[in-house]
Amino acid sequence: MIVEQSVKFLGKKVKDKISGRKGIVTSVCFDLYGCIQIVIDEQKTDKDGKAVSFGWFDINRAEIITNKTIMDFPDFDNKYASIKKVNGPAEKPLI
Repeated sequence: MIVEQSVKFLGKKVKDKISGRKGIVTSVCFDLYGCIQIVIDEQKTDKDGKAVSFGWFDINRAEIITNKTIMDFPDFDNKYASIKKVNGPAEKPLI
């Protein structure tokens, strides 16, 4: 149940309640010690166009700003999901 609720943060815009940083959740991590963390990507770039602003935050600090996601939710149950051509510029690795 907690895994399903946590994964549903992917692609949504959130705000970290402590730092105030806002951005899109691009990753969810479940670690060995029981922490669930998310990457909040602020979608900012430097003068050369390189991404510069993202960070790991405890999921309990995240407040969902909008339930609309930036792209279709990944199909993690499909073992071939990583080789399908989905949104994004990179070629998907073969398993």
